[in-house]
Amino acid sequence: MYILRCSNGALYTGVTTDVQRRVHEHKDKGRLSARFTRAFSPVELVYSCCVGAKSLAYRIEYRIKKLPREKKANVVSENLSKTKLLDFLDIKE
Repeated sequence: MYILRCSNGALYTGVTTDVQRRVHEHKDKGRLSARFTRAFSPVELVYSCCVGAKSLAYRIEYRIKKLPREKKANVVSENLSKTKLLDFLDIKE
């Protein structure tokens, strides 16, 4: 899973198996990029974490998207490891 900072300061959260490829797709602003990141480009990768199973990654993404902005910023600024991220979001593996 990854978090991008968009030009408007928003934090965009996503899930992928290849973070570098996906970030490139967002920056490319082609049809593979998200509508949100096309509207607020350029984007910058500010956080990524390999979490393993796809189902776990989607649970993490869902929880992060529900967080208030300042808590999302904490995830980014503290560069949480997988274990600390799961604890922070109160997710059991």
